[in-house]
Amino acid sequence: MHIEFLVEERSAEAALTNLLPKILGPTASYRIHVHQGKLDLLDNLGRRLKGYSFWLPDDWRIVVLVDADRDDCHRLKLRMTEIARSAGLATKQDSLTGRFHVLNRLAIEELEAWFFGDVMALSAAYPRVPVTLAQRARYRHSDAIAGGTWEALERELQRVGYFRSGLAKITVARNISQHMVPERNTSRSFQVFRDGLRALCESPAHS
Repeated sequence: MHIEFLVEERSAEAALTNLLPKILGPTASYRIHVHQGKLDLLDNLGRRLKGYSFWLPDDWRIVVLVDADRDDCHRLKLRMTEIARSAGLATKQDSLTGRFHVLNRLAIEELEAWFFGDVMALSAAYPRVPVTLAQRARYRHSDAIAGGTWEALERELQRVGYFRSGLAKITVARNISQHMVPERNTSRSFQVFRDGLRALCESPAHS
């Protein structure tokens, strides 16, 4: 099994570089393709998937990961599914038999919500952040953090003396993901991503 990951920015690449071996183990090889933001990824997704459709081996899969941001999640997911359909590739949403090549996943509302979903990892990377952060009402459900998750992460890190001049998103993603344990993450969107990847590796190839 080989998986091609399409992501919108370098911070996602940095996080996945550390997370994928923990999620997939030795079951799959993978390559991460970085775009110049969400719009770039979505605008070019149809052309890229169409290109894959001409030569994609049966034991290859494609995972598209974008931030939901403030988009309607259902509409965004539907758009991504329709793009894959137009390229002639089946998605998990289309599959009745378990046979599909494309898995679309959202980080809700941004990748940084996944870091709030594992405060122990956040505290291990930045020890002045208390592990009790997860007990605060605003962070108890990381996918529901209001006002932007990267802004919230920047605020909390700056509060304890880190990144006074602004959040270094790639560095933060790399540092926190090194300590993340997929099984303890409380972010629902991360859990869906994690479980979807593992199911993807078990899905049968097209006949």
